[in-house]
Amino acid sequence: MNSSTPHLSSSSQWEDGHTPIDQPQRVRLIGAPCDAGAARAGARLGPDALRIAGLADALAAQGVAVQDGGNLRGPASAVHRQPRPDRSGLHHLDACVRWCGLVHEAVAQALAGGSLPLLLGGDHHLAMGSIPAVAQHCARQGKTLRVVWLDAHADCNDARSSPSGNIHGMPVSVLLGHGPQALQALARPPLPATALRQVGLRSVDAAEKARIARFGIEAYDMRAIDELGMPEVMRRVLRDVHAPDVHLHLSFDVDFLDPELAPGTGTTARGGPTYREAQLCMEMLADTGCLGSMDLVELNPVLDVRNQTAELVLDLLQSLFGKSTLVRAAS
Repeated sequence: MNSSTPHLSSSSQWEDGHTPIDQPQRVRLIGAPCDAGAARAGARLGPDALRIAGLADALAAQGVAVQDGGNLRGPASAVHRQPRPDRSGLHHLDACVRWCGLVHEAVAQALAGGSLPLLLGGDHHLAMGSIPAVAQHCARQGKTLRVVWLDAHADCNDARSSPSGNIHGMPVSVLLGHGPQALQALARPPLPATALRQVGLRSVDAAEKARIARFGIEAYDMRAIDELGMPEVMRRVLRDVHAPDVHLHLSFDVDFLDPELAPGTGTTARGGPTYREAQLCMEMLADTGCLGSMDLVELNPVLDVRNQTAELVLDLLQSLFGKSTLVRAAS
């Protein structure tokens, strides 16, 4: 956030002596109704499903001024799985590149205007548009960027290793400087691997395992969460995330959540975090006071049950923006 962004001062205190969470008060919603990078149609309906579920009111209840920028208008691309194109080996490459360009521009404008951009997807390939815009903003502001990637999948394939050819399975590789040139051009300069922390992994391809090790990505799978506990995992993830020098970007894939809690997503994987573990993630992210931008992706209302996934996501977002059961002392 730039210096003009309104926020709660980290030095101010409530009358009882507790320090409030330092959070931006102005959020700009950016809808990207695109599922060109996904395996199943429906994520394009995610932005409007979140609005219908009451996203703006949920954020306003936490003292956030919400500016809804509406939905971006990009190329249509129905998700029909034909044999892979011979040229790229990827589905809907041109459409994905165009969508990411639109997202990049919208996120950059929100940041320049002093707002926290909340990207409403759409599928996760859109992070190749949002995160580079955030990185460039941080470079101009002299901020250190930290990206927390909550996801069941590593998203670390490329055109050769991807078993599906779906581009939502490769944004991490591209953001770190690997993958098709048309996609790498969106993410310049590439992120250093040290900027990225992945949490919740439990569906990782063999090639992705090797890349995580080779790239040096800090990744916590569900076994790590089981053994260490979510509090310790998040303490490690956030160990160097401190206001005011760090800009925290949250890339939140709905399939991070256990599908028994959140069925409304296209690539579910059993054995995900519980409701309380997910809430703790959000609360600890909020406690940093560093949240400056966010992706919320892969909500597929076509697959949801009585809108329970959208409603759960709004519940978690309220915690991310400061809702808590009690006033908590600053750590």
